[in-house]
This record gives sequence, C-alpha cells and structure tokens, in this order.
Amino acid sequence: LPTDAIQMVPVRDRAAVGSMLSMTGVIDIIVPRGGRSLVERVQTESRVPVFAHLEGICHVYIDGAADAQKAVDITVNAKMRRTGICGAAETVLIDEKAVHLVAPIVEALSAAGCTVRGDKSLHPSLEAVKAEDWDTEYLDAIISLKIVDCVDGAITHIADHSSGHTESIITEDASVAEIFLHKVDSAIVMHNASTQFADGGEFGMGAEIGIATGRIHARGPVGLEQLTSFKYCVRGHGQTRP
Repeated sequence: LPTDAIQMVPVRDRAAVGSMLSMTGVIDIIVPRGGRSLVERVQTESRVPVFAHLEGICHVYIDGAADAQKAVDITVNAKMRRTGICGAAETVLIDEKAVHLVAPIVEALSAAGCTVRGDKSLHPSLEAVKAEDWDTEYLDAIISLKIVDCVDGAITHIADHSSGHTESIITEDASVAEIFLHKVDSAIVMHNASTQFADGGEFGMGAEIGIATGRIHARGPVGLEQLTSFKYCVRGHGQTRP
C-alpha cells in the first residue's frame, strides 16, 4: 500500500473534531470511538456519514424452557467475562415459569462479584432496583433482574429499554427461540449463547471497528467488508431500452 494510505491527525485539540465533521469532500465516513459525549457530538453535528455504536444495553432472557445450567453459565459469562464492553449483559429477564432459577442465577452472579438489582422479594441479596436501572449501561459488575410474562413480556421489555445492540434467549424450545430471534429488533440476537460473542472477530469478519446499532448502511459487527459499498460496472454493445 502507498505510505499515505494511513495518516494521523497531527493535533489532539478537540476543535479538530469539529473541523472533520464538516469535511464532506475529504472524509467518506466517521467512526467515533470514545466516550458518550464524543459519540453524541458526532451524531448531532456531523455532515459526514457516521457509523455510530453508542450504548450496549444488552439483555439475557431466561425462558421457562431453559436448561438450568446453561441459564446460570451463560448469564454469568454474559455479564462478568468483561463488564466494560458493549456486549456485556446489563439486564437479565426471567420468565415467571422459571422463577425457580432466580436463586441459582443471583447466587452465581454474587459469587462472581456482581451486584444484582431487582425486586427484593425475589431474593434476600438483591439490591432495590430503580426505574432508571432498566435504561442504564453499567459497564461494571452490576446487573438488573426482572420477572416477565413469557417471551412476549421479554420482547416488550427489550423493545422499551434496549439500545438495539445484542440480546440472547436461553431456552430448549426451538419454537420460542424463533419467535425471539425474529421479533427482537436488535443488531445481534442469540440463542443459547453469551452476549459476549458480539464481536466481529468471533463472526469471522476479521478486525472490527465497532458494532453499529443503526440500520443504514451496515448493522451489527462492522469489519472491512461492511465498510464498503457497491459499485456496478455495466458493459454493453449498443443496447437501448424500449
């Protein structure tokens, strides 16, 4: 590749961000990587196309037909493998038919060093949950827990509170899994797998620049192929269209 194929912006002054946001004839796309204030500013001010991946308010739904061991193992991994990434679970939803799994899940999370917030009547170690918890990306060893009315209740809660990043259903009922996979409108929806697999490398895309939660033009993990757009080359021999 030519030496100039990769260049660095030579200043760290934040005023440079404002300049780049208006460089429509020079920059094809901007991918903001940083804190919330940076991403929100880029989304608000940019005249250059943006791939935004702001928040990961991700959910794990434990269905009534979930395998107990999978439910515990996946929930703990989804939260605690790395708590500071956008694919970390922030809320666990449990079907009212699986309320018996509250204790083992809460105890496993607590043993791993995680604070669990929820209705204190469900388990003595729970911290009281507040309304804002359902819309919080903790990026820490904290998770909120809620009982829902079957898969429809989970889908409704996710629609109201998810950032559209990654959700997972734990169930042995394939028909319920399909309902969840098709009705949940997030960039990545999983069945019996940890939300921590939300990663372009795990998807076989190679190096990843982020996970886009928008709908145009790329959604989900964004690698080199997802950064590109189509160009059509049409060769003719004098054809005319009637």
